[in-house]
Amino acid sequence: MPEQASASEDGVPGKRLHLVPDEVVEAGRMEAVRRYDILDTPPDGAFDRVAALAARLFDVPVATVTIVDEDRIWFKAAHGLDGVSEIGRDPGLCGSAVLRDDALVIPDTLLDDIACGNPLVTGPLGVRFYAAAPIITADGHKLGTVNVLDTKPRSITSGQTATLTDLAAIVLDEMELRLSALRTVRQEQRAAEAERAAREQAERDRAAIASFASTLQRTLLPPALPTVPGLELACHYHTASAHDVGGDFYDVFPLSSGKWGFFLGDVCGKGAEAATITSLARYTLRASAQHTDDPVAVLEALNNALLADVWAGSRFCTAYFATLTPAEAGGFTVELATGGHPPAYRLVPAPPGSGPATQTRVEAVRPKDGMLIGAFPGARFASITLHLAPGQALLVYTDGLTEARTRTGAMLGDEGLTAFLSARPASCGAAQLVQDTVGLLDALPEGASDDVALLALSVPTPDQAAATTGAGSTAHTTAAPAGEEH
Repeated sequence: MPEQASASEDGVPGKRLHLVPDEVVEAGRMEAVRRYDILDTPPDGAFDRVAALAARLFDVPVATVTIVDEDRIWFKAAHGLDGVSEIGRDPGLCGSAVLRDDALVIPDTLLDDIACGNPLVTGPLGVRFYAAAPIITADGHKLGTVNVLDTKPRSITSGQTATLTDLAAIVLDEMELRLSALRTVRQEQRAAEAERAAREQAERDRAAIASFASTLQRTLLPPALPTVPGLELACHYHTASAHDVGGDFYDVFPLSSGKWGFFLGDVCGKGAEAATITSLARYTLRASAQHTDDPVAVLEALNNALLADVWAGSRFCTAYFATLTPAEAGGFTVELATGGHPPAYRLVPAPPGSGPATQTRVEAVRPKDGMLIGAFPGARFASITLHLAPGQALLVYTDGLTEARTRTGAMLGDEGLTAFLSARPASCGAAQLVQDTVGLLDALPEGASDDVALLALSVPTPDQAAATTGAGSTAHTTAAPAGEEH
């Protein structure tokens, strides 16, 4: 890559070479950027977490993950930089960092001949310190940078520079996971299209299935639940250790024709490998749901994806996937498919006169069969359809809840959970149900020894709906205190 000297590197402060992109190298770099199909995609929790982690590790107010386009620098994640989605590809900061093979550190931007004219330096933000590590593919193309910025001059150690480089490598790993999931789902769709074309010649000219990119919007956990008209949603996530990445996951998202989809699952094991499978599972479930109304087929697609992915190894998961369809008479029709997951529970107000001890009837929702996902080729999955009426609630969870130990040392189990749910107030809303369940865990001597994910759905009664401005959603995320092991 040729270098154009804006000032010689002779040891004089503020003097450094201005790298100019080689046309052939730049063309290859842009081809790599397009290959990952990430420009202008919605916010993504995994990249947001990298930016937040970089800001915390370097104790800076601003950290970003950028992808460098032909004529702009686009922010995939921007911690502490509200309202900015992209800037021009001006020389001095990201535009220079993406041309380097190593990290770029500018202790004081006002003393740097190139950086001093950058809009982030001259504008209201007033950046005085800048450091960036390039995001480099296996074939050597630089897609963008992971950056940390401060409003005052500072320096960093070689160890911190290495940490920034490691964060850039983590971003690339996440992009590779995203690309792998996208390719897997596309391959599944192409195979399905080919099979239908063989059976039905009249459908050979059907339009191509819409891009999956829009369905690959989030990673391990959604930052917030959506607002579903006529439904109250609440969730909770607890990781058993501050030092291990958990494998529980959940999400709620829109489908076509006014429908909604939701899933909750648990990957075998913990750590980075489990997180890899969790990310692949979430992307595959969301993408597959856009192309079939059958929840069982969605789980079959996930089973195939896990078996085909070389990174999955012998990992498997359990999960529920369901569709929610608004019913004309009120409430929702729920079609729920399972792959080896513990039963869900529906809470129904008991008939009048049942007494306070039986104010809520608890029904286990467990489709027959339903094998582990990703363990066996051709695994069978099962589904069940139920109506969630006004005043009723549905709770799905991971087994960290029922495996929590009571004061006697025994597991809470299905019986203990059923008894607890039976004592909930009639017409218990989703938020209250999750809050009470978290309180149950907090009251146990050792709390939850495994990861716990909770997702509750409830349909307000007409009186409840009239007393509020609309059905809302709440999200609670907790983790074990730093240094604590369960």
